[in-house]
Amino acid sequence: MTFPGIRDRSRAMEIVALASGSKGNSLFVKSGNTSVLLDVGLSAREIERRMALIGASPSELSGIVVSHEHADHIKGVGPLARRYNLPVYITERTFQAAEAVVGALPRVECIDPEMPFEIGAFWFSPFLISHDAVEPLGFSLTDGRRKIGIATDLGVITHLVRENMRGAHVAIVESNHDPDMLMEGPYPWELKQRIKGRRGHLSNPTATQFVQAIYHSDLERVVLAHLSEINNTPEAAKRCLIEKAGCRLEPEQIVVARPDRPVRIW
Repeated sequence: MTFPGIRDRSRAMEIVALASGSKGNSLFVKSGNTSVLLDVGLSAREIERRMALIGASPSELSGIVVSHEHADHIKGVGPLARRYNLPVYITERTFQAAEAVVGALPRVECIDPEMPFEIGAFWFSPFLISHDAVEPLGFSLTDGRRKIGIATDLGVITHLVRENMRGAHVAIVESNHDPDMLMEGPYPWELKQRIKGRRGHLSNPTATQFVQAIYHSDLERVVLAHLSEINNTPEAAKRCLIEKAGCRLEPEQIVVARPDRPVRIW
């Protein structure tokens, strides 16, 4: 199996959701000679396999950026960083919370949750989000030509989140659950309340409202991410956005990230 990539890799920005969901998350971004992974929630071996499908290798990575310490975001950080001698960009509090899982790292670059930082061709602007982790972050990043906004694993859309996502050409937005499927599904009541809460995960309708709030004429892709395999379906998430967003997005501009395979965004 091969995965279609962008022909002119030396110049084009490439964005691929290697995995997205409750079992593991990882986003690959590349511009010029700089490539970065945002989170490594799969095993190092599986990341190697999925990168090979898109014609890439961890050996070309410039670093790993970590959003928060939950296992579905850090499972493979330590093994991959050690195997390929990669720097890991992470807040000090998140590293302390993740250290027992990630182990010793070849290089830790402590980032400030409110200060931009640079990795090669990319300029990252982190922002705090509401989730049940010690210091969870969303990110906007740009290579000077395109802006990507990433807001997943959050329970509420704050003014800070909206402002950092505004102007994005590619918006990666959590659309975790269908409210009815969640409430009627098999999860214990306490877990349902956690998911619905301000430090949990966004529903399909809330994701739609979020997209409405940040929509602009140069928004070229909306990526619905971190879908629950139990309480949502790709069809339900996409249908909710198409029917209720009230904006001029065409169906082909909406991409649903998957847990089981890479999905090319750009």
